[in-house]
Amino acid sequence: MPRVLLIDDDIELAELATEFLTLEGFEVEVARRGDTGLDRAIAGGFDCIILDVMLPGLGGFEVLRRLRGQSGVPVLMLTARGDDADRILGLESGADDYLPKPFNPRELAARLRAVLRRFATTGTHDGPPREKLEVGDLEMNLASRSLRRGGEKIELTGLEFDLLSAFLKEAGKVVPREIIFRDVFGRKLLAGDRSIDTHVSNLRRKLGAHPDGTERFKNLRGVGYGYALPENFHADEAESSTSAEQTEVISTKNEA
Repeated sequence: MPRVLLIDDDIELAELATEFLTLEGFEVEVARRGDTGLDRAIAGGFDCIILDVMLPGLGGFEVLRRLRGQSGVPVLMLTARGDDADRILGLESGADDYLPKPFNPRELAARLRAVLRRFATTGTHDGPPREKLEVGDLEMNLASRSLRRGGEKIELTGLEFDLLSAFLKEAGKVVPREIIFRDVFGRKLLAGDRSIDTHVSNLRRKLGAHPDGTERFKNLRGVGYGYALPENFHADEAESSTSAEQTEVISTKNEA
């Protein structure tokens, strides 16, 4: 049974969410202050944290910042509906997903399951799971969920890790937004949802450019993103690679 920590001072909302999530098979613990919630989250034992932005004791963004310094536990932020600033700040601070208030409890449960699925080790679409992905100076261990760039360990959030692994598996190609949301976020792409842009921006900031100075991520406007191969990349460094000058877009046909 997944254990969830809900940090929110809205008593009515917390009771409603707890009741519904319990029926859906989650074990829920509630903290009504940011400081006490942070202490419980750091103590561990939770599979996911639901974190409100406005909290007494310690604000939600500060809770997230301190938590990310000690734990990679998945975090789902609760934001005010239509508040893009809070949503972007939360994602930039390391949140794995967000849900605007007020929300349908069914959507909350669905988002939680999607976040937890992303934290499971992922493999290829066919054949046995691969334990490692190596592209250029990046080495990703799927079993330990760790990443090294030129031997240096790089800290990623759970969603950043899964997003990067999806890009590396299709290095040299552009992955459409619809596929990214389906396979990585675990939900459909909704009109106006730009959260992927924030996550890719975070990856750019953490990974920097290729050693040759070229950009790691390519954005095909209106289509999607991809991991661009360095100029000196050789075909024998990865299976079925494309050259750095080519851009192949993965087909969205036959989507489930």
